[in-house]
Amino acid sequence: MKKIGLLVFSLLLLTACDDGGEKKAQLRLQNAQEALAGGDFNEAKLQIDSIKLLYPKAFEARKQGIALMQQVELKEQQQTLTYLDSMLQQKEKEFEAIKGNYVLEKDTAYQDIGNYFYPSQTVEKNINRTYLRAQVNERGQMALTSIYCGSGNIHHTAVKVSVKDGSFAQTPVSKDIYETSDLGVKTEKADYKLGDDGNVIGFITINKDNNIKVEYLGDRNYTTTMSPSDRLAVAEVYNLAQILASIEGIKKEMKEANLKIEFVTRKIQERNSGEAKE
Repeated sequence: MKKIGLLVFSLLLLTACDDGGEKKAQLRLQNAQEALAGGDFNEAKLQIDSIKLLYPKAFEARKQGIALMQQVELKEQQQTLTYLDSMLQQKEKEFEAIKGNYVLEKDTAYQDIGNYFYPSQTVEKNINRTYLRAQVNERGQMALTSIYCGSGNIHHTAVKVSVKDGSFAQTPVSKDIYETSDLGVKTEKADYKLGDDGNVIGFITINKDNNIKVEYLGDRNYTTTMSPSDRLAVAEVYNLAQILASIEGIKKEMKEANLKIEFVTRKIQERNSGEAKE
């Protein structure tokens, strides 16, 4: 009977001492707070997540962990936003420094987004000329247009560019082809967007200082040589496209960060309001 009494006492003692790991969980919370203060958001998240895994019955610590996790997420997004804002300013400075080297063609009556061209490739300077024209819109979306002009149609759908050493690049069949005729001159145009151009744009950019042969591929093939000014135009527009695309990408990330901040802030306010009512 005495032994049974000692066993019951021991069990009661263990139960009293067993707080669901609350003390150990609180140490994890402290580690998370220190990591947050030091700007180590990943470590803070790991410490908070470990409480749920290791001490599932430490309800008070888990509750505090949820609140702390919201603070971590808020600080993380605020830091991200600061970094993105710095990057945006840098890219916008790069754009401002070179935008004067291009011509923006935009009819505000029917265009929301204009297109940048290199001065040597504006439409009015290249009427009835066969060449590869580069353009990029204000959002950084670049395209190459193969333009063919002649007395008869060749119905081309793709182009191939090559250099003396035998290396080449070729576009896939264009998804945007149109043909017109004016005073006996047949004009054909085919567009190839950057990323869906068979790396022709990149090939021209890399080889802008080399002679480049251009083959128009259609019912009849037509071969010509790119002029130095056209090679330069493609390379320069590609450079502009990289900057404009970066600006658009950064703006998109900033918008997402702001949405996350709004969401987390709202959750923190709801939690504080709920605790106040209690």
